[in-house]
Amino acid sequence: MDMTNQDYGKYVNAKSKPSPCWKNCAWAFCVGGLICVLGQGLLNLYQYFDLEKDDAAAAVSVTLIFLAALLTGLGIFDNIAKHAGAGTLVPITGFANAVVSPALEFKSEGLVMGVAAKMFVIAGPVLVFGISASVVYGIILILLGVG
Repeated sequence: MDMTNQDYGKYVNAKSKPSPCWKNCAWAFCVGGLICVLGQGLLNLYQYFDLEKDDAAAAVSVTLIFLAALLTGLGIFDNIAKHAGAGTLVPITGFANAVVSPALEFKSEGLVMGVAAKMFVIAGPVLVFGISASVVYGIILILLGVG
């Protein structure tokens, strides 16, 4: 049976279950908002314990990274992400998950060749692009006399 790409596309669309777009958006919004509320609550808590705002913000980042990494290691983060989708991709928690997940997947290959080598498989390109883009942006600002 020969099918064209258009025929195959129509066949797949006919068999595919429609995505509940509004439900997914609502879940992503609520879970992402809850992560942000947790971050703000931690910021307020750390400031209450006499940390300066910048130090408290750093402590919040470290805490959220730790919690996301811990939940990923326990298999809980993936269950949350299954229902919340993009809501768990609030940058700092999503990044922590992107670093820990491949490391866990390859832990059977050993500490160095498994965990350490595979830790940045997903996050590595993001880091390279982010650092490169910031360098280019900085050079542009210097050339324009803004920086």
